[in-house]
Amino acid sequence: MKANILIILKKYIPIGILVLLFMGCERELSDLKPVTFPDNPEVFIDGFSAGLNYAAFGGSVPTAFDVDNKETWNNSKASMRFDVPNVGDPQGAYAGGVFFTETGRNLTGYNALTFWAKASESAVIDLVGLGNDLGASKYQVTISGLQVSTSWKKYIIPLPNSSVLTAERGMFFYSTGPVDGKGYTFWIDELKFENLGTIAHPQFAIFNGEEKVETSFIGVTQNISGLSATFNLPAGVNQSVNAAAAYFNFSSSNEGIATVNESGVVAVVGGPGSAEITARVGNEVAKGSLTLQSIGTFQQAPLPVHPADDVISIFSDAYTSVPVNYYNGYWEPYQTTLSADFEVNGDHILQYIDFNFVGIEFSTPTVDATAMTHLHMDIYIPNTLTADAQLKIELVNEGAASSATSVVNIPVSQSNKWIGLDLPFSGFNGLGSTAKLMQIIFVNENNKISSFYADNIYFYSDGTQPPPPGEPDVAAATPTYPAANVISVFSDAYTAIPGTNLNPDWGQATVVTTIQIQGNNTLKLAGLNYQGIEFGSSQNVTAMGFLHVDFWTANSTALNIFLISPGPVETAYSLAVPTTGWTSIDIPLSSFAPVNLGDVIQIKFDGNGDIYLDNIYFRKN
Repeated sequence: MKANILIILKKYIPIGILVLLFMGCERELSDLKPVTFPDNPEVFIDGFSAGLNYAAFGGSVPTAFDVDNKETWNNSKASMRFDVPNVGDPQGAYAGGVFFTETGRNLTGYNALTFWAKASESAVIDLVGLGNDLGASKYQVTISGLQVSTSWKKYIIPLPNSSVLTAERGMFFYSTGPVDGKGYTFWIDELKFENLGTIAHPQFAIFNGEEKVETSFIGVTQNISGLSATFNLPAGVNQSVNAAAAYFNFSSSNEGIATVNESGVVAVVGGPGSAEITARVGNEVAKGSLTLQSIGTFQQAPLPVHPADDVISIFSDAYTSVPVNYYNGYWEPYQTTLSADFEVNGDHILQYIDFNFVGIEFSTPTVDATAMTHLHMDIYIPNTLTADAQLKIELVNEGAASSATSVVNIPVSQSNKWIGLDLPFSGFNGLGSTAKLMQIIFVNENNKISSFYADNIYFYSDGTQPPPPGEPDVAAATPTYPAANVISVFSDAYTAIPGTNLNPDWGQATVVTTIQIQGNNTLKLAGLNYQGIEFGSSQNVTAMGFLHVDFWTANSTALNIFLISPGPVETAYSLAVPTTGWTSIDIPLSSFAPVNLGDVIQIKFDGNGDIYLDNIYFRKN
């Protein structure tokens, strides 16, 4: 769920005056009464209830919600209307927001949030719920994938344990996107809390009801996941909701081994030994548990010794890693490998269990490792091997030379210890190119490895591989402008516009990769014809004076940069190429007229050759 708030609509603002009277010492503390909150169950009944506000989530269409006086349930005066945008809507990628109150409400007398809903077409609302109060949101309850049809129907969101809702501010929230790329409209009416006597048979679960058993170490922490509550509704069907940890009371059978706090964070504090983590909601025992078998102090992997300038990191706390799609995509139907990743004293560790094969993917963008010579990784097999094992490692490169493998023999004597693997690219049979690496796949070659830990997975250069011809051997200079004066599109020096797409599919022939030069992320446009960058949201750059860009090319004879606003309206600015080293330029934004600087959505390059880019940002004068 996105947290940035774009707009807040206040339909009712309570105004009051707080008066403090000091009456000497005659009043006793026993005369003071606890603060109580109103128990108003109405959220939207023909309009906003007292004190109710609406806020749109960041990145959503801020005008997605409105009050509708035409389409209502049972001829009521008004309903809530939500317009979900089409894909590519410049106002936002989805519809989402929260209805909240300034003052908390006492909801202890109710057991459900109910409403009537319909849609312009059959659709699935991604997420609906309550408890988002724009703050800690301690008592969230959600339903994922709510199916709505073109007819009005009543929906019920059961409250897992309303006794804790003594001062709740989050009345309702939603988040949903287009269906098959197309937007639609849905309506909600008669949104209120009720005490339904026909909700029965509560069942609660942690870890999705599984009885989990894990090996662990002192210092490992993890969150209890898979928390849910299930109730039997008046229609006789069961309704499950995702419930926040605050509804549960967690306990440990041995706090000398593992503790668990009210937020559901489990910490291993001792060992060797075991502890079972369980939960209750009121008097009901939750299904599922976690039994931790602590081995004791964790032996961490050796710190990497390769300089950051010579490394492209996939997974390591010692380096800045490239964007990774996933560390375990779970490729059905044949994969059995599951992840149980953990953290020890700030060090993140990958853990693979029930291991047959598993893949790490980093395809958006791919990795150009042509300046690298080796793959390094540290693995730890926590169980004693019954015989020598073979771990097959496959590198997958996008394009014709698709994959190559290397098999590592692991003797029984290397069980229960970290093993550092340094695999030269020359040892991967059939590896034709490393210019667009996109996957690392691990295979249990002779079925001797049931599980393993992994850390410090990266490509590195041993100094024997010269930089590819036509590629810069030094990074662009680091910017020094204060971050407060910058809107960044691409730079390690600043935080980029959230959601920015460096490689949108515009039918271009350009091949886009992010490479590291002296440890600095650099954007490479190979075989440029044209290439776009789409901002995660529209940018108002009227307070800025310049567009800054660093560029390097040895073979381009034409290069233009464009700013684009809706319409589209775009204007080109010509850059001098080829360059002799890095060229750093500040382009006055007035050069891009008539582009609307209050609503800039994209940057485009066109020309030819191989272009290297860094530090693309708007800055103030």
